[in-house]
Amino acid sequence: MKSPAPVRIAICAAPQQQVLADGLRRSLRSLQGGAGLVLDLAQGDLIAAPDRPDLLVQVVDPPSLPGALDQLTALRSRHPGCPALEVLQDLGPGQMRDLLAAGASDFLSAAAVGDEFIVRVQHLIGGIAPAGGLPACLPSLPDLIGHSAAFVKQVARLPTLARYDVGVLLLGETGTGKEVFAQSAHYLSPRAGQPWVAVNCGAIPAELIEDELFGHMRGAYTHAHTARPGLIREAEGGTLFLDEIDALPYCAQVKLLRFLQDKQYRPVGSSTIAQADVRVFAASNRPLADLAAQGSFRQDLFFRLNVITLHLPPLRERVDDIGALAQHFLRGAARQWHRPVPLLSGAALHRLLAHRWPGNVRELKNVMERAMLLCAGGVLGADDIDLDGSDGSGNNGSESSGADAANGDESFRVAKERMVESFERAYIEQVLASSGGNVTHAALAAKKNRRAFFELMHKYRIEPARFRTDAAGR
Repeated sequence: MKSPAPVRIAICAAPQQQVLADGLRRSLRSLQGGAGLVLDLAQGDLIAAPDRPDLLVQVVDPPSLPGALDQLTALRSRHPGCPALEVLQDLGPGQMRDLLAAGASDFLSAAAVGDEFIVRVQHLIGGIAPAGGLPACLPSLPDLIGHSAAFVKQVARLPTLARYDVGVLLLGETGTGKEVFAQSAHYLSPRAGQPWVAVNCGAIPAELIEDELFGHMRGAYTHAHTARPGLIREAEGGTLFLDEIDALPYCAQVKLLRFLQDKQYRPVGSSTIAQADVRVFAASNRPLADLAAQGSFRQDLFFRLNVITLHLPPLRERVDDIGALAQHFLRGAARQWHRPVPLLSGAALHRLLAHRWPGNVRELKNVMERAMLLCAGGVLGADDIDLDGSDGSGNNGSESSGADAANGDESFRVAKERMVESFERAYIEQVLASSGGNVTHAALAAKKNRRAFFELMHKYRIEPARFRTDAAGR
């Protein structure tokens, strides 16, 4: 069995920063083993190597800034496409701009290393997978980002459904990425060089469905002065994606079923049968099996569509992916508006993680694009995260979340995890405030091991300095 190619990461740090650099190496080594991952860690010598490194990590403080800028310049000269992650200590906005101008890809505060560091590394090198791993096709599908188990399970099925020319049904809440998955399968399939045509069935008036799908002949009806090919003809040889398939009128469902069965159709006003070579993907955010059982969706059409089914998880079940997705959308917005990518602060990330995301990935994309426009500096703070329906205080609609939980809109496990996290965060902040920010005294008051207490502080991005400042003020 062929050994996997190592992921080549160069870590550069001044002598006074070697302790932090060693901690970063330990964090990266914790990733090894999952999906056969092998890391090639070096202290910067990979920059001058003939082979391109996969990532440069620089630990930068004000005294080491000139050397870091020289290293970035050398990296861009020898390996223009290599991303660079800057771990910063006490750098101001002007110094961050210098790093950006030299070619830095992303920033991270040295005070926020840990899980956030791993998330940013995963994003920059294309998504290092945990045990179980992502399929080999993922690096060629840049819009499929994540390593949570529920997400990976569905991504792993893409090569199979791409290989076999059968119907595919994608189910999931609004905004979970059904069209992205379908389009990825199309571009992995033998039809990749042929048309990809997507249509939202709910956006077409019922009386025009047949005309939109099958087209019409000249003179088929009043004002039909020219022939129109229709979406099936436009997708010839490729893939037709029918979103919100449940919105099709019952009569249109009959005609679609007939087309799926024999790949034949009759344009409106035509006396001849047309043949088509088109693969059909369908999607719905409603339970089609239940609709078919109730009689509002044809059972025979459901069975015809339901050869292979993907159930896409909502974002609230992919919490581990939120950080990487947020960074991805920030980068996209920065490219679109020709702005530098801001640093996502720990407080901003915490606010994103606490939100329930009823609009799923689509909502997160909108929030990050809005944050990019609202952010005035180089660091994206919690106040820049404008969540629709939030109370503006960072609570992220906790009262409505509780109501949703009472109504059964979230599972027992998710509700329990949310309540436990809320309690832990509030309790840690309370004992830190009572002890004036002294971590040792706070751990004793909580009757917890100091290291375990520190880990909880790190988990919730709680800085003890904030409570020491409050204590001094009193």
